[in-house]
Amino acid sequence: MNDNQNPGGQGGMNPDDFEALMRHFLNREGPIDPEQLAEAAGLAKDPAAMAAMLDQIKRAMSSLQAQGTTPGSEAGGVNWELATTQAKAIAHSGSVAISDSVRKSIQDAISIGSLWLNESTAIPELVGEPKLLSRELWVADAMPLFQALSEPVANRMSEALSENLTANAPEEIQEILGNASGVMKSAGGALFAMQLGQALGKLSHEVLTGGDIGLPLFKDQRAAFIAQNLEAFVKGLEIERDQAYIYLVIREMAHVRLFKHSKWLRDAVVSQIAKYASEISIDNSRISEIAEDFDPENPDELRVALESGAFIADRTDDQSAALSSIETLLALIEGWVDVVTEEATRRMPRAAAVAEAVRRRRATGGPAELTFGALVGLELRPRRLREAAAMWREVGAAVGIEKRDALWDHPDLVPSGADIESPAALISKLREGGQLPDAFDQALRDLLSE
Repeated sequence: MNDNQNPGGQGGMNPDDFEALMRHFLNREGPIDPEQLAEAAGLAKDPAAMAAMLDQIKRAMSSLQAQGTTPGSEAGGVNWELATTQAKAIAHSGSVAISDSVRKSIQDAISIGSLWLNESTAIPELVGEPKLLSRELWVADAMPLFQALSEPVANRMSEALSENLTANAPEEIQEILGNASGVMKSAGGALFAMQLGQALGKLSHEVLTGGDIGLPLFKDQRAAFIAQNLEAFVKGLEIERDQAYIYLVIREMAHVRLFKHSKWLRDAVVSQIAKYASEISIDNSRISEIAEDFDPENPDELRVALESGAFIADRTDDQSAALSSIETLLALIEGWVDVVTEEATRRMPRAAAVAEAVRRRRATGGPAELTFGALVGLELRPRRLREAAAMWREVGAAVGIEKRDALWDHPDLVPSGADIESPAALISKLREGGQLPDAFDQALRDLLSE
């Protein structure tokens, strides 16, 4: 840039010069001369003003770098590596090795539970060893699904934060920030990544099994147990250890049997939630309110707003209908698991006590679970769970477990919200045999789903 192109140092920004300076600064290759920055940015060469502006930018960037990210390292997206690192670090805290006694308790419960489940469901038993996971391994297994579900919201949140923080920045540096949008987007993406990482890391201290939060984490359906958490939960129940383990292991195996048998089910759950998340919009007015007074050195207000879901706009009618559909499917899954577990553990004297402890735990949800729900605008615990379980009990009592479980053979057969409210019509159809597929159709569907 020369004086003819930029008389008085107040012409337009030179993107190449500015990018080079920012890269120099972010890579910590030494201080930036304020006059150089002024020339690259096309601003007046006032050393005092430029030094103050540079100090402001430096404080903001140092704050972000201290949190483990390098702004501008990505093209404005969410730093998922940061989220995973953050989650694993929290998961590792207080982690202990799987003891032989816990391993034996789980294995014994699996041997007994498999036999009891065979009497309580027509869905075949599992083949393959269960996974015994540490908290860190659970994070590694869970992150791909949570990333897929939260990425649409995260990217829009990052863009909205970038636009609003840039618009509300001091006038003298708006041009710089506007031309360094990748820096601001990375800042917003880093903030979201850190919040998701913290939520998952804390959730790793709460979850007991692979299916504990109701979402199908694994494409390869296998029973999975977070051994340290399972042992801590059992100890806190004041119920015979073997009975508590059997009940909890049966719940997990019932959940996995269902998803293993109904090969279409995982994709149905994930695609419905992903579609819902992709249509969530951001309330820019709420972001603007915070951005007006945003202090780069004190991002707590922004963090709290993210955790509470304050930036997510109110649902539209279509989104409410989609959410109702998701909640119905999740309630049907959890309700079926509850009923099958109840039937499989009927021999256990303390089964009802363990079931009540599970219900209380599920009703409240942990703080990390609530944080994740706020981040993506979706509660993990379905409503209508009790009603769905009551429907499965009524259907099983009326037509038997084979016809009841055959409703999971194909998505067209799965009960609706109306069936949950009034199972009579569904039971009538099942008694007449009109709703079940014929043998040829079922064989073809099984072949195509393999």
